[in-house]
Amino acid sequence: MKTYTKNYIGKGKQVNESMDIVRVVIPVEEAMKTVFEKNGISYISFEVAKMKEADKFGRTHTVYYQTREEDETETPEPKPKKVRKTKTQEVDKDDLPF
Repeated sequence: MKTYTKNYIGKGKQVNESMDIVRVVIPVEEAMKTVFEKNGISYISFEVAKMKEADKFGRTHTVYYQTREEDETETPEPKPKKVRKTKTQEVDKDDLPF
């Protein structure tokens, strides 16, 4: 089973209410955890999400990256197959409730 974990690495504040600009502060050590490489180029990937309400410091956004984890201990059990009775199957008279 695959699960995703949010790893919070910083917070930010909307610069001006009339603009969609958010300034975020992230420690370099935390930002380096998000680095990945593609075609020989290093990238940093993270999400910025608006919080429901500002915190006590007036920060309005949170910054996180997600990691995918696979839980090998919980393997889904296969569903049992339904057995369909056909008209030609005989019913054992001892199994009847009457």
